[in-house]
Amino acid sequence: MPDHGDLAAQAGKLLTSLAFRILGPLEVIAEGRTVPLGGPKPRLLLAALALQPNVVVSTEVLVEILWPGTAPRSAAANIRTYVHSLRRRLAETAPELGDRISSRASGYLLSAADEELDHVLFANHAAEARKAFERGDAEAALALLDKADALWRGEVLEGLPHDHGWGAAIARLAELRLSVQEQRLQARLALGRHGEAIAELRGLVTEHPLREELWQQLVTALRDGGRIAEAVAAYELAEHTLEEELGAKPGPRLRELRATLVPPAAVPELPAELAALRPRAQPELPICQLPLDLPDFTGREDVVDQLVRRLREHGETRRPTVVVLSGAPGVGKSAIAVRVAHAVRDAFGDGQLHVDLAGTSSSPRAPMGVLAELLRALGIPDAGLPRDLPERSALLRSRLAGKRMCVVLDDAGSAAQVRPLLPGTGACAVLVTSRVRLPDLDGAVAVDVGLLPEPEAARLLEGIVGAERVAAEPDNAAAILRQCGYLPLAIRVAGAKLTNRPSWSLRILADRLHDERRRLDELRVGDLAVRASVTLSYDLLPMSAAAAFRRLGALGPIQFPAWVVAAALGRSSADDVLDVLVDAHLVELVASDATGQPRYRLHDLLRVYAAELAERDALEKTRRAARRVLEGYLALAVAAAERMPIHFFGQYRDHAVPYPKLPDGTEQLLADPAAWFAAERHSGVAAVTLAAQLGFDDLAWQLTAAFTPYFDLRGHQDDWHATHEVALTAARRAGAVRGEAIVQRNLGQIHLYQDSYAEAFVAFDAARELYERVGDAQGTGVALAGLGTIVRIQGDNDLALERCHEASKLFAEAADRHGEAVIRIAVGAVWMAQKCYAPAKRWFTDALELAAAIGDRHREAHALQRLGLLHQHEGNLGPAREFVTRAIAVFTDLGDDHCVGYANQNLGELCLHSGDFAHAQLLLVNSLSVHRRNGDRRSEAEVSQLLGELHSALSQPERSRTYSERALAIWRELSARPQQSALETRLEPAPGEGPRIVSA
Repeated sequence: MPDHGDLAAQAGKLLTSLAFRILGPLEVIAEGRTVPLGGPKPRLLLAALALQPNVVVSTEVLVEILWPGTAPRSAAANIRTYVHSLRRRLAETAPELGDRISSRASGYLLSAADEELDHVLFANHAAEARKAFERGDAEAALALLDKADALWRGEVLEGLPHDHGWGAAIARLAELRLSVQEQRLQARLALGRHGEAIAELRGLVTEHPLREELWQQLVTALRDGGRIAEAVAAYELAEHTLEEELGAKPGPRLRELRATLVPPAAVPELPAELAALRPRAQPELPICQLPLDLPDFTGREDVVDQLVRRLREHGETRRPTVVVLSGAPGVGKSAIAVRVAHAVRDAFGDGQLHVDLAGTSSSPRAPMGVLAELLRALGIPDAGLPRDLPERSALLRSRLAGKRMCVVLDDAGSAAQVRPLLPGTGACAVLVTSRVRLPDLDGAVAVDVGLLPEPEAARLLEGIVGAERVAAEPDNAAAILRQCGYLPLAIRVAGAKLTNRPSWSLRILADRLHDERRRLDELRVGDLAVRASVTLSYDLLPMSAAAAFRRLGALGPIQFPAWVVAAALGRSSADDVLDVLVDAHLVELVASDATGQPRYRLHDLLRVYAAELAERDALEKTRRAARRVLEGYLALAVAAAERMPIHFFGQYRDHAVPYPKLPDGTEQLLADPAAWFAAERHSGVAAVTLAAQLGFDDLAWQLTAAFTPYFDLRGHQDDWHATHEVALTAARRAGAVRGEAIVQRNLGQIHLYQDSYAEAFVAFDAARELYERVGDAQGTGVALAGLGTIVRIQGDNDLALERCHEASKLFAEAADRHGEAVIRIAVGAVWMAQKCYAPAKRWFTDALELAAAIGDRHREAHALQRLGLLHQHEGNLGPAREFVTRAIAVFTDLGDDHCVGYANQNLGELCLHSGDFAHAQLLLVNSLSVHRRNGDRRSEAEVSQLLGELHSALSQPERSRTYSERALAIWRELSARPQQSALETRLEPAPGEGPRIVSA
């Protein structure tokens, strides 16, 4: 008898380079590879087309098949999406195959030759075999029938829900298959191959124990082969089976056949094949089908303990419990389920069952087949297996009702796949693992399995490669764990690689993993591979979700809000797509941001995989998606800057060019603009870099400018400086003169904050020249104000006044009253530096009145602070303290921590000079912290010097000297000769004295 596997291989060779296979789970083989078909809906659509090849299947029929209940309004559009997805997947294998599914006015059509369709090829073989029979060539007929039968891999479209309209076609194929099997038996008998026929018949009566025709053929074959005793035994087994299952006697033809058998003196023992058909006693329990509990299982104590406790408690109440462990690919769901099942074996004494549902494979297991496996394990013979799904499911529930068993259903693809396998009552427990969340599995307890915490990840790596090896290179071990994203599968792969290469240092692997472009190539050893694991999940995604996944990966390592997904797809909303990605654990919900909106991210390894896939897409398509996202960020940043409570002294956009509109549904995000900036700060910085990398130079500098008001408000000077370095180059490449001017002015301001006066002067002067070139009076005035501040600090008060008055004229010309308020404060500061307090007070007061008139509370607070300093210099400490306190209240109300730090410095100095040392210490320490965070070295030196004086007054000489020496070191770094000399004099001890600390 030919080997069935060989026949299947031969049958496969008969198919061309493209094959649509429905005689079993739906498959498409192209160029020798299985084509990933996506989720259930695209597979159903292709099944409907393959059942009627070369015939147009109407859209209405397809809607009924895909949504047998109520179809969504977008059904037709969804079908177009599924068709595009199938075309793309075929074309990825072989470009010429992408047009096999074509659109028609009324529906869709699958073009395929007969030899490319297994069910058509099967029918053709059967028809040719009948012709061979008619001409008396049994040998040729048998060969054709063997080829036909080898094309079957299971039930028609196994694993897919069958539409009622398919019934006739599927029934015809099933009947033709039985006919082929019967003809094969006839051919074998005609050729005298009784042994082969008997073996075939025994398999068929096992599969169809209630079909009398098969029993008749088996008894006849045994009789004709001279095996009378076995024929009698087969008849008696048929009689027993029909009585047990149907309560009926054999039919007249089978009884007549029995009469032709001469009863032997003694009927021998039944052959094993027939004996297996008898109802057999229940197997000895307990059963344990669990895989090995990993000997190096690490961490997860909380999850395991929680589940063990829950299963034991529910076992005591004799109520079934179902737990669904879901998580990203490679996170260790199956390992946890097996560990828990082993841990509770004593509580489930009737045994443990384990089934791999293959939910993420190209052919998920159908419940019918899984039920058969479970029922056999519970002692039900094949002859006793019901023929339809509801009956099998009911029989499983009945068998489990009185037992205490733990069932592990690994890798579930959907709730529909799991639901028929669940117990209905009793004390059984079911542990389901799935890459997707199963919210529609009623009554199940959902447990999300996350990444390993860093300490547990480190213990896992130690357990694989050895603690000594890890301890010898702790930094490289930590780098490996970071680059593995604390994903257990990745850590196991990395550990196995190191174990198999004992001469490698950990640094070698850490360096290899550092390059994201080769990281997934490195995370592969033997049959363990991160890329292969993720691919299983990706291949199940609908087309839109797959596209979103790829495009999100191309954005880099950012956290993002929901609108980004819609922008990446070019849609107004994509919540449905995001839900698919989150439920599939390919996108992770991180937390809610300062605006109360959820934020998402791709795990680093998933992002690397997505970025790889994005590189295979058309470059322009990926660039367009990224630009839509970046434009969304720009529109939101500009709108947020406009709504900030503080009027930014500078420019954050070019009013001469149009800016993009807000993404749909994002208006509410800007209710608190500072909160939006806080939520998007890191993403905004990454967006600037991404824009420059993609060559979107206009967006790079515009994004930078739009985020600057927030950087200024919160003192995020590192982000400010880093983005502006990128933006300056981008603006120059783009030829954006005003853009370069805006960036140069902002660079001048950050250099000024950080006391880099030479760099600040160059940047401000460059900004002035650029603004003058484009005729921007307001921008020129801002640049001149910056230049005036620098020359004032450097002691050139006359030039400072000149610059300030030039700026004032320009602000008046541009009708910028906020700029006029700023410049009045600047003029007052120049007069105060010259100790001309009367004109200084007049300018500060004018600024205060103007700021109040135009509602600029920020400039109002600055004027109050300056008036406080003026009163302090005049020795009026009471009014000075009042003005500064009022300024602090306004700065605090506006959320300007940066300016609060400076005002605290002023008030702290006032308290020090007033003898309020406790209050002074609190204010000065807080101020010092702000200055250090902002990188303001000059102010840090000033406050350190004041703290030195404070601790001297408190008779704490050591602390006083520490602060004073810190101040002196900074003055030397800044080449601030007057301050350096004055402090050195104060610190210098008199002859014969110890170190002198001069108090305030």
